Amino acid sequence: MRLPAFFDEVPTLRVADPLAKLFGCAADGVLEYSYRDAVRLAGHSCPTVASAYWLTWLALRNLYPDSLPQRGGIRVEFAVDARTGSTGVVATVVQMLTGAAGGSGFKGIAGRHGRAGLQRYSPGLPLYMRFTRLDTGAAVDAAVDLSMAPASDALEILLARLSKGLLDEQGEIDMGREWQERVRHLLLDLAHDPGVFVVRRAERAGQHSTSPNPTSGAGRRV
Repeated sequence: MRLPAFFDEVPTLRVADPLAKLFGCAADGVLEYSYRDAVRLAGHSCPTVASAYWLTWLALRNLYPDSLPQRGGIRVEFAVDARTGSTGVVATVVQMLTGAAGGSGFKGIAGRHGRAGLQRYSPGLPLYMRFTRLDTGAAVDAAVDLSMAPASDALEILLARLSKGLLDEQGEIDMGREWQERVRHLLLDLAHDPGVFVVRRAERAGQHSTSPNPTSGAGRRV
């Protein structure tokens, strides 16, 4: 499989999963995920998949500054329902990285390690997502502004041609190159730009706004 070379420049995410340790499928329960894994899971690389991966990376680094994130020990909430826009794609990537699942997730074994119900819809959030540690209650809110990584003029032209059914084989090659350049710019050049990727400590219950703006988060249509 030949994937764009810049995928290897995106930092990987190492997590500790006690269920993986219990079942003997990873030494010491440590799992490592890469952006390549997110692409394989989603079946494509785009700003939405990229922002889902990187927002989770940033959020977990914030929540676990001195230790490995505990996969299965994190609750993830979305301000937008999973059936709206691209939120379902984001949720799928987030589930892979955190273990947090909806109602169809792993129910646990011997009363432990359950992941079902750790991913949920919470419309009152101030930003697009919230990650919460189950052991300490520490939480961060997160969102991404994809308008800061707009499509190039060349990509806009190619997309217009695609929508009219006028894109030939060379045009598809050119579009793929321009598309991945936008993803590369987002993941490498803008990875630590606080105006693009917003991760902040969550306010206490009752203090946050109840008017989230999903168009400013990772669910923005791209």
